[in-house]
Amino acid sequence: MPSKWSTEKRAVVATAQEMASLGLVTGTSGNVSMRVTSNGSPELLAITPSGTPYATMKEDDVIIADFEVEPLVGDVTPSSEKLTHVGIYRARPDVRAVIHTHPVYGSVAAVAGLDIPPIIDEMMIVVGGPVKVSEYAFPGTLELADAVREALGERNGALIRNHGAVGVGSNLCQALDVCALIERVSQIFLYASILGKVEPLPSNIVEAELAIFRMKQGT
Repeated sequence: MPSKWSTEKRAVVATAQEMASLGLVTGTSGNVSMRVTSNGSPELLAITPSGTPYATMKEDDVIIADFEVEPLVGDVTPSSEKLTHVGIYRARPDVRAVIHTHPVYGSVAAVAGLDIPPIIDEMMIVVGGPVKVSEYAFPGTLELADAVREALGERNGALIRNHGAVGVGSNLCQALDVCALIERVSQIFLYASILGKVEPLPSNIVEAELAIFRMKQGT
């Protein structure tokens, strides 16, 4: 018989493994979570464990925890970035999945402290605006959670200074799509910068596409 939250835990594992297969992380870096609700009880999250290789990750490795990050299910340590996940969920009721990646091009921009301006139509509609870089904070801290939440704002993606990227969505699939798009847009931006010219989208197009994003978000 499937255990409680089996569907959610399997989805987290599948997404984490796809994240790794896309090259958005190396080793055991990065983390994946989804919001879990249960019959009117306080909200929970299903989150990947710390230090477990994605290739061998199993359903039973995924931790179910409350928003104080007290595990209800699972006997391994939750991801070291659990506070960032919880911080985003608390600030953004619309978000039901959070994925933190360590992509190459996104990390280059994050190390350089470069926001990615609105340069691609898809970026506006999927991410909801420029990809901002957070202020630096030590990994795994409340300070980092606050910095990432501020950089994210109402958008679906942000870069984490000297660290990586984060993507959020109404489900795991959307959050992973955001992460993949951030990496693609970062690559385009950096190549265009090497060529010596980055031409943002016209302001009227940015406003029109932002309206589409907000309509899709239901805001």
